[in-house]
Amino acid sequence: LFVGNAEAAKSKHKHHYKNTHHHSRVIKDGRPAKWCGWFMRNIFGGGPEYNLARNWSKRGSSAGGPRVGAVVVWPHHVGYITGKASNGKWIVKSGNDGGRVRERPRSVAGAIAFRIL
Repeated sequence: LFVGNAEAAKSKHKHHYKNTHHHSRVIKDGRPAKWCGWFMRNIFGGGPEYNLARNWSKRGSSAGGPRVGAVVVWPHHVGYITGKASNGKWIVKSGNDGGRVRERPRSVAGAIAFRIL
């Protein structure tokens, strides 16, 4: 009986979430706590699965690399490229960059996808 109760208590707290688990915690204005994907959804549309940055790597078609107009996806962040800086970095606009929407030169090192929507 003790083992059964312990197992029941353990399974009661075991969660099976999709990839959006930690992105689904909502803060003010209906925005998830991790809101770069949510910001992109407000610009390009899409369902709640796109609150998760990584899911943008499957949307649209491959851009074949960085270019103006492409969505750039890192494992935990997403934005879109608006230009190229003189220092070789790409200018990226994204939400939840330092807690706000920013447009700034960024390295695309570590990006997992560049997509055209």
